[in-house]
Formats: sequence, C-alpha cells, structure tokens
Amino acid sequence: MNGGDYIKIVNETIKAAYETQGEELTRAAAELAAAVEAKHNVFVFGCSHAGILAEEVFYRTGGLAVINPIFFPGMMLNTRPITMTSALERLPGLGRIIFEKNRVQRGDMLILHSVSGRNAVPVDMALLARERGVRTVCITNLAYSRAVTARHPSGKRLFEVCDIVIDNKGDVGDAAVTVDGLPERIGPTSTAVGTSLINALVIDAVNKMIADGIVPPVLMSANLDGGDAHNEQIFREYADNIFYM
Repeated sequence: MNGGDYIKIVNETIKAAYETQGEELTRAAAELAAAVEAKHNVFVFGCSHAGILAEEVFYRTGGLAVINPIFFPGMMLNTRPITMTSALERLPGLGRIIFEKNRVQRGDMLILHSVSGRNAVPVDMALLARERGVRTVCITNLAYSRAVTARHPSGKRLFEVCDIVIDNKGDVGDAAVTVDGLPERIGPTSTAVGTSLINALVIDAVNKMIADGIVPPVLMSANLDGGDAHNEQIFREYADNIFYM
C-alpha cells in the first residue's frame, strides 16, 4: 500500500464515521448549541496527539469562539522528553486535578478525545464531570478501546463513562496502512477523522442555534477586512465564557 491508498482509507473512514455516528453527532450538536445558548462553558481536552483536536477548534476561523481548550503542561506535544506524556496520562487522580483547575462548572460541556480510551486522565475527567453535572462527549475508537484493558482503577474505559460516544471507526492501534517488508502498520487515521467529526459537530450546532433564533458566536479570519472588529465584539459579548484570552 502507498500514500494514495492511505488517502483512500482516510476518506472511507471519515465517510463511515459520519454515516454511522449521525445520531450521536446530532445529540452532541444539540447539547453544544444548548450550552452556548444558555451561556454555559464548552471545553475540549485530549492527551498528546489526541490534544490536536482541542487545538483545531479553538480561536479558529469559522469556529465557535466559546470553545475552550484545556492544555496541561506535560500532556502537549511540546513536552520534552515526549515520553513523559505517555507516563502522565496514565496517572490516576491527575485528571481530577486538571478538571478542578479549569473552571468547569455544572451545566457546562466537556468534549474528550482519546483514541484508545484506556488511560486514567480522560476517564478521571469524565467521572468527575458526571459527579458535577457536566455533560460529556467523547470521540474515541470503539474497536481499539474494546480490544484493550482499562488503566483506570475503576476498570472503565472512556466510552463506558461518557454521556455521548462518537466512534471514529478506526483500526485497532490506529495505524491503517500495511507495507510489504514492514511488520508495523503506518498511517494513523484518528487525527484526520477526529478533526472532520468535531468540525461537523460544530457546524451542526451552529445550524441548531440559527434555527433557535440565536446568532452563533462564530469567528472570522483576522486577515479579512472587518475580521478584527467582528471578533472583538464576540470577545466582549462572551467574555465570561472565553478563558483563552
């Protein structure tokens, strides 16, 4: 298999995920719209490469200004040594500390991305969210997650403790491409599929807000004429819901 085969696999996986997860995406979009309309807060979190989704949807042209990323030192890809991210995401209790220190409150929405769903930090966050009345959505790989054991003391994986579960329909281990002469697979799909799904979720939430008669707080490019003024108005109106400024 080659690069062209990989592009085909990615496209097919995005299509399969969107078509099979339509009900879950619709529910998640409705809850996202409701949270924004009620001036509750929206957060996105992932460890290591899973955190790319949080970077994708905040302070983004065409995105909702009120989506807040949770970036924890030691969990991001600028961590050195990078292997520290793998060690930290397995620590029971750390997810509760991250949750506590990020202003997450009852009625808010927390989107969690974890491909394997097995590590302690996102599971801790989902469990505490449930205790605190925070709605949770996870984007995960169900085939992968069901093939591995949990590393959380509860014995639970992320899909077992979230309110809405969106399956990225990826392969076990995430990598999808086999190459003759190489025992390992290459070509992970989770980032491409995950960013497609989370942007689709945002688009559907925006449509729901418009249907409800609400003007969605959507950012314009700062490189377009009028973009700065448009965005400044949103930042003022939603100052209590934006924590990355």
